[in-house]
Amino acid sequence: MRIVFKTNYMQDIRPWKDGFQLGLYLALLAVVAAAPWWLDDFYLGELTNVLIWAIAGLGLMVLTGHTGQVSLGHAAFLAFGCYANVILLEAGVPFLIAFPLAGVLTGIAGVTVAIPALRLHGIYLAIFTMALSILMDDVIVLAEPLTGGVGGKFIGGVDIFGLTIDRWGTPVQFFWLVLGVTVLVTLGYINLLRAPLGRSFIAVRDSEVSAQAMGVDIARTKMISFALSCAVTGWAGALMGMFSSAFNNETFSVVISIQLLMMIVIGGLGSIHGAFLGAVVIGFLPQFLSISKEYVGALFGGNTVAIPGLEFGIFGMILIAFILFEPMGMYGRWLKIRTWFELFPFYRQDMFKRQKSYLKTERLR
Repeated sequence: MRIVFKTNYMQDIRPWKDGFQLGLYLALLAVVAAAPWWLDDFYLGELTNVLIWAIAGLGLMVLTGHTGQVSLGHAAFLAFGCYANVILLEAGVPFLIAFPLAGVLTGIAGVTVAIPALRLHGIYLAIFTMALSILMDDVIVLAEPLTGGVGGKFIGGVDIFGLTIDRWGTPVQFFWLVLGVTVLVTLGYINLLRAPLGRSFIAVRDSEVSAQAMGVDIARTKMISFALSCAVTGWAGALMGMFSSAFNNETFSVVISIQLLMMIVIGGLGSIHGAFLGAVVIGFLPQFLSISKEYVGALFGGNTVAIPGLEFGIFGMILIAFILFEPMGMYGRWLKIRTWFELFPFYRQDMFKRQKSYLKTERLR
């Protein structure tokens, strides 16, 4: 067991517990950054896709995991960021300006949505955001002069300091671009949780009545949470558009919103690690199923049979299993395993006992 002795209050709010933990994160970052040297182009593309999903998961985690506002409409903000980025690029705006601006515009759109949604809670907010995601499909079709309608849009390579970066032509450079955005978003998220604003998010999630009693402006906190969440999701949408190259109104369907919510629940709500662990499941599970079907077909000497709905069925069973047996997600399970090794033989099973009732203050709603 490692025991960290703290000698000042600043050690309680630093991003990492000690130098050993920082070293582990830097080693992991070095291994991922060196992926082009130990992965082929196919798996490098899959890893890039996982990182993009992780950025989108971080965006939803701000709103759902740390502010407690359930959203099933983040596919709409993925689409908004994607189309905003490509429209700005077509207008001649450099990528280094168009990409951040696409996130800012998506954040402004999130604030617009947050205004009527401020008084909604739980399932009502989820229904409202899902309706927004469904409505976005029609908006893209009706705004054909800007979005291309059903025909969609195509985005090729982007120029950064004279270097052309394209998902298909230069996959290594595109991977490093996505990795850089992922690192910047993650560092920003870590520092957000250390700031008073991030602590306000958590207070609102745990109990709005108690947070209001402590002086937290509930409406302002939720609005800022919507804005930051949508901005990060908009950047993920812009990268998704560059990853797929071609997209239309059907690319960002409501199924994407459901997958995003499933991703952070499976990974672990309320933790940055959960967004990355859930992204690994969402990103690699379809390829794992495809490869498994080929092996099964070769093993039994038959052709691979396409089973409609297999992927979503597996996703659903995994989600149900986590909700029933591990509500804290993959990261929660890892915390329990780590605590067991640290405290053995003094570990007690009820250390992570699940709360089965609401706070008394929440009964006033």
